[in-house]
Amino acid sequence: MPSIFTRIINGEIPCYKIAEDDRFFAFLDINPLSEGHTLVIPKLEEDYLFDLEDTLLADMMVFSKKIAVAQKKVIDCKRVGIAVLGLEVPHAHIHLIPLQNETDINFSKPKLKFSQEEFIAIADKIKVQL
Repeated sequence: MPSIFTRIINGEIPCYKIAEDDRFFAFLDINPLSEGHTLVIPKLEEDYLFDLEDTLLADMMVFSKKIAVAQKKVIDCKRVGIAVLGLEVPHAHIHLIPLQNETDINFSKPKLKFSQEEFIAIADKIKVQL
């Protein structure tokens, strides 16, 4: 059975897409820790990030860097943090989280709520920088 992320890639579940190429897909997290919180996933359905083939993992980091650079240009943040958890969805993924301080990457804190229009606006301003 395909993961929820594979279903997003296939267009079966809507998302706020940031970027896509032949191997990777990036979209806004709908339960964000900060404005612009983005998930980067390989199109290959692999459960654990560190089970990815080395070249694919390295290329995923380069793809992620482009998004992080774009986030930093349009989101008021000191840095873009990266987190790898992978416990909630059995599909390798990276969280790119705009940060003001270390507590902004605490996954136990309450998630932010945005309207559909706000999510679209956030995605659009990141995409413009790519």
